[in-house]
Amino acid sequence: MHCMHLRITAAATSKLTLALLVANVVGLSAARADDPKALFKEMSDYLASQNAMSFDYDSTLEIVTTEGQKLGLASSGAMTVNRPNKIHATRAGGFANIEMAYDGTTLTLLGKNANVYAQVNAPGNIDHLVDELRNTFHRPVPAADLLMSNPYEQLIPLVVDAKDLGSGVIHGVECDHLAFRTEDVDWQIWIAQGAQRYPCRYVITSSKVAGSPQYTIDIRDWKTGSGVASDGFNVAIPAGAKELKPGELPDFDELGGIYKVKEEK
Repeated sequence: MHCMHLRITAAATSKLTLALLVANVVGLSAARADDPKALFKEMSDYLASQNAMSFDYDSTLEIVTTEGQKLGLASSGAMTVNRPNKIHATRAGGFANIEMAYDGTTLTLLGKNANVYAQVNAPGNIDHLVDELRNTFHRPVPAADLLMSNPYEQLIPLVVDAKDLGSGVIHGVECDHLAFRTEDVDWQIWIAQGAQRYPCRYVITSSKVAGSPQYTIDIRDWKTGSGVASDGFNVAIPAGAKELKPGELPDFDELGGIYKVKEEK
């Protein structure tokens, strides 16, 4: 009887602890009463005001195959941005090792593992490049909306529901945790508190696709201004690399065409 009493007490204590944790989260969100869209605009304005920024990142693409198996495909990389029209990025993962540079006129994409490259003439700024990749070549860059001149205008008009979930900690950085819904996707963002309002984590969930595939990017080693290392915004093409046509640009994601994702619901 004594042992049974201990087991029952432990179970009750566990339930009580869980209930208190949930109550604390709900209470914190209610107590803050902040406008999640206003908090996101603070981040958008901060990013737009930065002429130079760089960061490292880790990303995970979670998909469900046609066989119903959920897979998490991880990659890491680095990015340097110089507004209004220069980007240099790398990404290395299980299926691809890619380097990309845009100098305001030409986009160069190098697939190091396959020793292939492609170049696209796309004079303009970063906003134009992102739109060109997405609409003309159907090669969207994940989380690229955060690099554009006004992320708020890009994302918030599509939002049908917004929540402030209080504080969260990402890699030791205390953040504002916000959640948004659109007709097609759910997305969350953790924004560093303090003067540097940069995104620490960005999660996009495709709610209309079977299995709800999800893309997560964690940002670290954030630098701006004079802290950003100088960059030539070019890619060195190795000898013997095969040139692809612009329409043959490889995907930026981690799938590499190997796995088929379940069809939409």
